[in-house]
Amino acid sequence: MSVTAVGKHNFEAEVLKSEKTVLADFWASWCGPCRMLSPVVDEIAEEHPEIKVVKINVDEQPELAARFGVMSIPTLVVFKNGVAVATSVGVRPKAVIEDMVK
Repeated sequence: MSVTAVGKHNFEAEVLKSEKTVLADFWASWCGPCRMLSPVVDEIAEEHPEIKVVKINVDEQPELAARFGVMSIPTLVVFKNGVAVATSVGVRPKAVIEDMVK
C-alpha cells in the first residue's frame, strides 16, 4: 500500500476515521533523520497492507504537529480507532516500528 500525504483538510477522514491502524510520520524536508527514516516507513507501507501509513509535513501542517505534541522530528504516532496509542521520536529500527503498530 502506498503512503498518503495528510493535512488538516483530510486528517480526520484518513486518520481518525480509518478502520485500519494508522502509522503517522511527522517529518520535514530539511530534517536529515527524517530522510533516513522515510525509506523504512515506505517499506512498512509496502509490506503491511493491513496498516495505513500517512506522512504529515510539520512545516505545512503546524496545527497538526501542535495538536499531537510533536516537538522533535521525526515523530511516529500510531492511531487505533481514532486514538493515538503509541509515539516514537527519532530514527528507530524497522522491527521496533513494526512492534509499535501491532
